[in-house]
Amino acid sequence: MSEPLVSVRDLKVHFQLPKPSMFGRHPMLHAVDGISFDVHKQRTVGIVGESGCGKSTTGLAVLKLLDQVKGSVQFDGVDVLGLEPEALRQLRRRMQIIFQDPYSSLNPRQTAEGIIRDPLNIQKIGSPTERFEQVRDMFELVGLQPSQLALFPHQFSGGQRQRISIAQALILNPDFVVCDEPVSALDLAIQAQILNLLCRLQEKLGLTYLFISHDLSVVHHICDEVIVMYLGKIVEKTDRSSLFKNPLHPYTRALLSAVPSRNPKTKSMLNRVPLQGDLPSPVDPEDGCRFCSRCPIAEARCAKEEPLLREYAPNHWAACHNV
Repeated sequence: MSEPLVSVRDLKVHFQLPKPSMFGRHPMLHAVDGISFDVHKQRTVGIVGESGCGKSTTGLAVLKLLDQVKGSVQFDGVDVLGLEPEALRQLRRRMQIIFQDPYSSLNPRQTAEGIIRDPLNIQKIGSPTERFEQVRDMFELVGLQPSQLALFPHQFSGGQRQRISIAQALILNPDFVVCDEPVSALDLAIQAQILNLLCRLQEKLGLTYLFISHDLSVVHHICDEVIVMYLGKIVEKTDRSSLFKNPLHPYTRALLSAVPSRNPKTKSMLNRVPLQGDLPSPVDPEDGCRFCSRCPIAEARCAKEEPLLREYAPNHWAACHNV
């Protein structure tokens, strides 16, 4: 396989919290705690996990939209985290993001045309006439009518608003797009339309996606490779087929057991992994496996020794003592 477009190594995002008392120390929230992965050109890598596992923070960190980031993020051979502001602004043409909520991510005081044209204005690309033509062409490409360009966000449905968000992200012709739960705020029928649109755009424009979601059925539809995160750590990563046919980590099995299925045999097989309790706190996590307190197959060593991410089959990695 060719060199990855995006290469992430030992990525950490730790937030310092206020001291609980005058003489206490600052606790640290380990949102992302030393993860590594690659995203190859024109491929889609999905990151899944419960709320609070660090998947959205990972997406923001890869684009350097956060300050408290350590590690390495290489984009097409360029060190993203080491860039000066002007160089980073230029690189933004090639790296974009689609946000989760189309209701709050769009400026309600701007028309659809103004929202999509903003990136062109900021990057000073083209003349006013050329910018309008680019906006109109992109508007049609995402499935909207040019006659709607003068409308405001509140005059569109949820699915149409997300199409505007997609058009805004793609107007600069980027190579890499972070999709931060782009369909979670939409109903099922509209979700399918937006996912199919993203697939068509990827094929037509040669896009590379980092797709963040809590919904494994969505990930199964659009992703080539899948990363499973738990409490800031990667617990399993492999290709889509291997993950759904042969999950190695008990947390992955638990996630799959929650996916609705019309096949009773598949459903009964995955129901053997129940989970108890809530997600532990990511503030100053203790030693050992972070999934230990909820794992149905945990042993004594799991509470003391953190499992390493190992390759148990070709391109199938898991972090568990009991694979």
